[in-house]
Amino acid sequence: MSVKKFPEGFLWGGATAANQCEGAYLEGGRGLANVDVIPAGKDRFPVALGQLKMLECDNEHYYPGHEAIDMYHHYKEDIALFAEMGFKCYRLSIAWSRIFPNGDDKSPNEEGLQFYDNLFDECLKYGIEPLVTICHFDVPMNLIKTIGSWKSRKMIDHYVRYCETIFTRYQNKVKYWLTFNEINMLLHLPFMGAGILFEEGENQEEVKYQAAHHELVASALATKIGHEINPEFKIGCMLAAGNTYANTCAPEDVWKSIQKDRENYFFIDVQSRGEYPNYAKKMFEKNGLNIKMEKEDEEILKKYTVDFISFSYYSSRLTSADPQVNSQTEGNVFATLRNPYLKASEWGWQIDPLGLRITMNSLYDRYQKPLFIVENGLGAVDIPDEEGKINDAYRIEYLKAHIKAMKDAVNEDGVELMGYTPWGCIDLVSASTGEMKKRYGFIYVDKDNEGNGSLKRSKKASFDWYKKVIESNGECL
Repeated sequence: MSVKKFPEGFLWGGATAANQCEGAYLEGGRGLANVDVIPAGKDRFPVALGQLKMLECDNEHYYPGHEAIDMYHHYKEDIALFAEMGFKCYRLSIAWSRIFPNGDDKSPNEEGLQFYDNLFDECLKYGIEPLVTICHFDVPMNLIKTIGSWKSRKMIDHYVRYCETIFTRYQNKVKYWLTFNEINMLLHLPFMGAGILFEEGENQEEVKYQAAHHELVASALATKIGHEINPEFKIGCMLAAGNTYANTCAPEDVWKSIQKDRENYFFIDVQSRGEYPNYAKKMFEKNGLNIKMEKEDEEILKKYTVDFISFSYYSSRLTSADPQVNSQTEGNVFATLRNPYLKASEWGWQIDPLGLRITMNSLYDRYQKPLFIVENGLGAVDIPDEEGKINDAYRIEYLKAHIKAMKDAVNEDGVELMGYTPWGCIDLVSASTGEMKKRYGFIYVDKDNEGNGSLKRSKKASFDWYKKVIESNGECL
């Protein structure tokens, strides 16, 4: 009998994003970004969708990302805790506007560059490999105001310059890179995902897919430049994943589920296979979407594909071809029917560990490239007991079931998996709701939804559990 194991050198760790944990939003020369003006509360979704225009902060709203958990001033303490858990890898993002405050500055901001130098040095001191997301929903505000963000082809040059700067600076400190976080989120939350605002009368679908084209070309050029600067770099793409199930075995429902999955595969089909799939070309044609492309784009996309496929997985989805049934979808970022066979989290996210194995197999069959799970986790309300301890057995149960499914995909199905970095390894601001009480971490941060709290860090029960998982390379769950 073969023992179920993860490969030697498997990259266990955790994941965060600058705009949800760093804070210090105007310190160290950092410029304003789209993520800084997305408030908590009822206006969060309209702003994130690009429907309510907000380009400055005001006094009427609370902006949770401004301080977040202030990792900017606590990173040494936080990385020491990650090291104590035994992290082999830490996924983080660089805040674009910390490096180029306006996006089009003549030279980069040295204070911002130095901050990440210090942060990477701290990781490497403990033998933790940084996995860096180049653009995790960050767009310098100046580029939104002056050129309309990714609506404009000029964004490609600004992004490429940013990539050249950080690839050169950190070429001996960072090996693993992701070009864009959840690139498909551009279709679902255009302002949060890509700084896109819609003007009256614009064809919104055309705007989104034109912006997507610019991001796809930019991603390919980043892959090209990265490999030129350091051939050892491993550069990946990243999608918000989760297979869509058919509500019934009616062929119409099955066909609808395939179409839903294609919406998400579209980006990765281009980034991994190097060309626009025929179903996308037909969709553009059918809907009269005129996507402007330059002569050289086809060759750029073809030549510079990614080295690996990374993805977030929280839940599977469910769809029906029947408009009446489909109108009952849950109101999350990815609308989905309620699956009667699954339990759900407090925020209505359906818990489906087998769905992770299904998703891994779908992606690996489709692309035959190594996979990396860079987000997975349970957002829950954690309440400290009288002694201030948090027994988050529900989180351990969730992660245990997903790691088992991951192990099956590797051992039973032969899926190639590089690593696993569960989301929000330390509590941070929720991207979808702007809340602090929707916690994911192994480490509790004393802060509430209104921004009150000491920011004190403390270990949850899941901290010691995950430490054992890493120590045993996934044997001891």
